[in-house]
Amino acid sequence: MEQNERMIDLEIKLTEALRLAEELSDVVAEQANRLEVAERRIQMLMERAASDEANSSNGMTMNDAPPPHW
Repeated sequence: MEQNERMIDLEIKLTEALRLAEELSDVVAEQANRLEVAERRIQMLMERAASDEANSSNGMTMNDAPPPHW
């Protein structure tokens, strides 16, 4: 009976380990998706900043220009 109980205990632990591996896989996949979105946003911001800098005639970007009341 002791060997049977040990086998059941090992099966339970294996099932828990497999469930945990699946959960971790889901977390990794979600993080990869979020990282891709963040990388795209950073790229867009870099392109926008480069465009603003190229369009600036005096070296100041449009966002750096002082407000009209100055």
